[in-house]
Amino acid sequence: MNKVWRVAEQFALPGEILAVEPHGDGNINDTYLVTTDQQFQPAGGFILQRINTHVFQSPKLIVANMRTLTEHIQGKLEHEGNGPTRRWAVPSILPIQQGDDFIVDPQGDFWRATSFIDRAHSYGTVQNEAHAREAGYALGRFQSLLSDLDPENLHDTLAGFHITPLYLLKYDQVMRRKPHVKDSPDVRYCHRMIAERRQWASVLEDAKDQGALQVRTMHGDPKIDNIMICEDSGQAVGIVDLDTVKPGLVQYDIGDCLRSSCNPLGESPSNWDDVCFETGLARAILEGYVTVAGDFLTRNDFAYIYDSIRLMTFELGLRFFSDYLAGNIYYKIKYPEHNLERAIVQFKLTESIEAQERTIRSIIAELDLRLNGT
Repeated sequence: MNKVWRVAEQFALPGEILAVEPHGDGNINDTYLVTTDQQFQPAGGFILQRINTHVFQSPKLIVANMRTLTEHIQGKLEHEGNGPTRRWAVPSILPIQQGDDFIVDPQGDFWRATSFIDRAHSYGTVQNEAHAREAGYALGRFQSLLSDLDPENLHDTLAGFHITPLYLLKYDQVMRRKPHVKDSPDVRYCHRMIAERRQWASVLEDAKDQGALQVRTMHGDPKIDNIMICEDSGQAVGIVDLDTVKPGLVQYDIGDCLRSSCNPLGESPSNWDDVCFETGLARAILEGYVTVAGDFLTRNDFAYIYDSIRLMTFELGLRFFSDYLAGNIYYKIKYPEHNLERAIVQFKLTESIEAQERTIRSIIAELDLRLNGT
């Protein structure tokens, strides 16, 4: 019996465990699907995660935030009903046999378990425009359910997360240490991309400081493979990976959702030159999004959507490249140059977004006009 199995047994479950298998392809935490013999969930299992405490240095706050979040959403769903054609699910925290919400094992590893959304799965890339529209709906539904949750009720579980100027400072700190990486055209390309855009990288934080954008509750990582699609209806039924839920700007969520969803080749294509931001998918995502988010979006929120798409794409490239220069200490990698290649993909995507700025802004303006008029 391995360590993960022994940890799984400590949670308060009916029946015996049948299997414990790695699940998903996350860059930060270690995730497992645990299957039991008494159908604990209709899906027959639950999610067990070892939280990366190098990244999340206060993991108990993650659990506390998730408890606040799930109680709020479940209360809203009970009050308003799920509707006759739409279901919505949110993972809930599972207790251990002693009643706590987590386990710290003898080696100091932090573990927590959550329920599994049954009859649903996610995709690594957007399959078609209908899928894109559902991804947009999922983000809008999630943000709508949390639009009246006071962000001050949540802990800041990851200080500086999505604050792009702070990532630039980290990049500068790494560069001052003169990282020992092999010079190449790819490395020089990444340095040039950062140098040419660094003065603009505070655009969302500046808007927040000026009062144009307000702090709300954000998911933090609504990429396409965190959006669950119902196997029966093809509709979005939830968003998972709630570790980064915290106070922030909804623009970070909008930008990251479009960044990941509008790149059909995914984050590891065989040819970087084929990377392209698909504006047709962007339109579908935003159409789905505003059907449920339009009630709380302001005109300023619309005004900064393009900046959020461009910024979140650039920011991820910056983070991947900085981690490569620092020795690959943050993201999981499969080979030494993995983070460098990831960075190039995001920077190529950034260039594609910039080349199509007029088209993207026209889509946003059209939706804004449809909702708000002149």
